[in-house]
Amino acid sequence: MVIDVIVNFMQTYPKTSIVILGAIVSFFITLSTKFFSNQERLKEIREKQKMLKEESKKHRGDPQKMMEIQKQMMEDFPEMMKHSFKPMLVTLVPLLLLFYWLRQIYDPILGGWWILYYIISSMIFGTITRKLFKLA
Repeated sequence: MVIDVIVNFMQTYPKTSIVILGAIVSFFITLSTKFFSNQERLKEIREKQKMLKEESKKHRGDPQKMMEIQKQMMEDFPEMMKHSFKPMLVTLVPLLLLFYWLRQIYDPILGGWWILYYIISSMIFGTITRKLFKLA
């Protein structure tokens, strides 16, 4: 069966398989982010936030103006969070199930160190895939 072959490969080459899994999972998380969030709107909000941040640097001595700028910055926060939560909700349950399965496979071989390999590989491949898909 295919699952047995995969599990055998994972147990025989645990570090290599973790890196491969990190790449695959990062790819799917990036895809979900791209398709379940409005990237154009997020880009607009980020540009506005960048402009407000530069404006706040100019008015550091004026507390009243700083409060206005902070208020404007906080107005976009709920919308940004909404766009961030959609892809997270789609990927959360599958990831929890995947980590449960991976723990059963890798803990007897690598102990708790497998999660470190996964985190490092997923960060590297996540950065690469986000750049490929032109996500922020």
